[in-house]
Amino acid sequence: MKNLKVLGCQMMVETEKEKNLQKAEEMVTRGIKEYHPDIIILPEMFNTPYDNSYFPEFSEPYPGESTLRIQTLAKEHGVMIIAGSIPEKGRGKQEIYNTTYVFGEGGELLGKHRKIHLFDIDIPGKITFKESDVLSRGKKITVLDTKFGKIGIAICYDVRFPEIFQIMEKQGARLVVVPGAFNLTTGPAHWELLMRSRALDNQLYVAAVSPARNLKASYHAYGHSMIVDPWGRVLKELEEKEDFIYQELNFDYLKQVRRELPTRKNRLKELYETVKK
Repeated sequence: MKNLKVLGCQMMVETEKEKNLQKAEEMVTRGIKEYHPDIIILPEMFNTPYDNSYFPEFSEPYPGESTLRIQTLAKEHGVMIIAGSIPEKGRGKQEIYNTTYVFGEGGELLGKHRKIHLFDIDIPGKITFKESDVLSRGKKITVLDTKFGKIGIAICYDVRFPEIFQIMEKQGARLVVVPGAFNLTTGPAHWELLMRSRALDNQLYVAAVSPARNLKASYHAYGHSMIVDPWGRVLKELEEKEDFIYQELNFDYLKQVRRELPTRKNRLKELYETVKK
């Protein structure tokens, strides 16, 4: 297979949904002209500020305004779009999910991922956030069959739980896409470390795409979108500003890493499964 051309859009997210959708359309269109990617990735909560107070107002059922506009872009340009995430209205009155939608080159819905692990933290003097006050959690690990091979999806806080990445690798994922919005406390400490760890542990590519940092917002995203290879090396990394991140992924190299350092083959499942809790 030829190299896979991946483009992430580290976009600025503001308080108006229409402005955010216009920004997403603008960056996708410009990114296609400049980079000719196979896959485009948007950040977590690209249509809304990352703030519990906005999620109910900005939430949509599927299909909704945000997904229809991204779906149209995918079809018009013949490109696969992993649409970061948006607040998705569930069937229940109180159900809102943090959800990634993935559209194929013909605009078809290839699948979706609902964030499994909700960001409920309290670091005194630094940051307190409780997604579960507003959001419901997803219950499925997501690996999609695409024309480019199997792609796993994890959203932000999901990356802290290595078990789901192990399952995605076992299900055939060679690339895991992580729309995420780490903050200025957890970002400098753990963003790079976690992305490199998940890539290295499972010998796959990780593409993590953040919103740009908006200091006028209540929540300040770390930014630093990055792409990591199966050896655990950061291939590309942005700063905090709005920008594109582009990289070609070489799956022959992935096979080489797995062949030369056969950790997947050397696992002793019969031992791990006998360890008592």
